[in-house]
Amino acid sequence: MCLGVPGRILSFEEGELRLGRVAFGAVVKEVSLAFVPEAKVGEYVVVHAGMALDVIDEAAARHVFQVVEDLEAANAEGPS
Repeated sequence: MCLGVPGRILSFEEGELRLGRVAFGAVVKEVSLAFVPEAKVGEYVVVHAGMALDVIDEAAARHVFQVVEDLEAANAEGPS
């Protein structure tokens, strides 16, 4: 099973490979933006294994953040 995580593009550089700095909350990683040449600074991308695979809107990204937060809260409560 694969998991793609949304992150917000902070900056990018054009070159042999289009690379960007992407924020996942407080964590910032360098990510390949080669598959999303249309992505701009401030937009959200879905990232898997260091590659941005798709551009998503902010509402979709926030929905994923909420689901993850809900799962973490349920896990902290322990088994039912």
